Amino acid sequence: MKQLDRLMITSFIPPFLVTFMIAMFVLVMQVLWLYIDDIAGKGLGFFLVIELLAYKCVSLIPMALPLAVLISSVMVLGNQAERYELSSFKSAGVSLWRIMRPMMFIAAGATAFSFFCSNNLIPVANLKFGSRMYDIQRQKPALRLDAGVFNDDFDGYAIHIGKKAPDGTHIEHVLIYDHSDASKGRLSQIVAESGEMYATEDGGYFVMNLQNGHQYMETEPTASNSRRSFPFVRTNFKSWNKVFDLGEFQLNRTNEELFASNRSMLTSGQLKEAVDSLDIKISRREKSMSNQLANFFFFMEVDSTYLSEPDDEEEGDSSPLQPPQEPADTLEPAAAADSSMSEIPVNVPARGAAQVSSLPLQATVATARKRFEGNPLNQEIDKPLDEYAHFYELFKTTDQRRLRNKAKSFVRSIHAHSESAMRSLDRLMESRVKHIYELHTKYSMAVICFIFLFIGAPMGAIVRKGGFGYPILISIIFFMLFIVLTIFCRKIAESFILTAAAAAWVPCSVLLPIGLILTVKAMNDSKLVNPDRFFILFNKVFKRSKP
Repeated sequence: MKQLDRLMITSFIPPFLVTFMIAMFVLVMQVLWLYIDDIAGKGLGFFLVIELLAYKCVSLIPMALPLAVLISSVMVLGNQAERYELSSFKSAGVSLWRIMRPMMFIAAGATAFSFFCSNNLIPVANLKFGSRMYDIQRQKPALRLDAGVFNDDFDGYAIHIGKKAPDGTHIEHVLIYDHSDASKGRLSQIVAESGEMYATEDGGYFVMNLQNGHQYMETEPTASNSRRSFPFVRTNFKSWNKVFDLGEFQLNRTNEELFASNRSMLTSGQLKEAVDSLDIKISRREKSMSNQLANFFFFMEVDSTYLSEPDDEEEGDSSPLQPPQEPADTLEPAAAADSSMSEIPVNVPARGAAQVSSLPLQATVATARKRFEGNPLNQEIDKPLDEYAHFYELFKTTDQRRLRNKAKSFVRSIHAHSESAMRSLDRLMESRVKHIYELHTKYSMAVICFIFLFIGAPMGAIVRKGGFGYPILISIIFFMLFIVLTIFCRKIAESFILTAAAAAWVPCSVLLPIGLILTVKAMNDSKLVNPDRFFILFNKVFKRSKP
């Protein structure tokens, strides 16, 4: 290893590790404040909180690595430029590209590690964290009985303590309302002068040993011969133990397999399989809707691709859209009085009035003429068939009204079912977009580590300031640009404005040209912004504007 490479590696790794830990700490604190309302007051153990933070730290690695690469690269090149070390290297014929080469290998390693975390570690960490947070959110707050305050932590009970000794065990003026059997019409009230409270050694039960008290109980009213009676029971006691089960305050672990299908808990291979499954579901849903509409329109063919497979309809779409069948003689044409008229498609509602109106008028008239020619009983038709505007005018007036009502009913059914199908398709399409975006984000979040090196290193060489001041300021600007682009692109992808794959790569596509431009400027020792060019351009424009 050459001295230059050793110098750059030893100069880059310490600030890289420090900035990585700082970025991780800031991101973890942000997450901790986000979930503090769900964690506080639940009586969680120290190791459980550490476990949650460890799971979250793993999921934040792809976010902290790019920031660490950006800050450390600005710091290293800024320190060398400030101490004129960078100028010495260039005067010796060493280019900026050669100086950055050891840092490129480190950035490439960070890129590979980021993808490994996103693809292998983060799905497991998200699964553990999500299941634990679900259990914690369902967990009741820790039992806390304060004096002068009603406590309803126990289901069906309200407990009030007048005074509590400093030892937290002896209590006075205890009042307990028991509503556990309120559904059966039994209400109970317990009043005691004093007592003590404690938990069993195994922590499974909470015991209140009450002294010198009364129990008042109201039972369900009973009907007597002439009036309703309201039984009332009063019991005096000198010592009475009330035992409460603390099982409802224990943290119950939910089966993690229930959360395994979430897209943030899948690897890249599992995400690809999920996208393929969603494509099949979308195609099946579209074919199902097409086949249901084919029952109404004779010119539509039934697609048999998924007929042998059950259609997993979404909620609200479980009933297929089928036109009601009516007897063939329900609606008869005005001239239909002979058996030869049975060939006429009189069962119009079975196909829907929309089908009849969709036929060309010439074909309809030709069909009607063919069926009525030679019929000795068509004397009710009082004008040529060509003059009928619609086929249903061949039916009686009452049947025409029923046809119109039935057609309107079919149209409303088709419209309602189509809207329901479109909503289900939109949900499936949105889920597909999120899965694709999550898949490509695993790659883009890794690549951005390498891109940030070509932004931070040239900025440090151009600004020529080391330490934590300017590097952090510059890094925050570019990192915030990356975050804003990421959020914006995710939103437009979910709105179907841009494809999910393209949206995931937009931040990298925007920052890569910026990094290349900054690298070229730093290699040429040019300023980031040259005010002399603006002054020259301004003078030229000002001189031309003079008469």
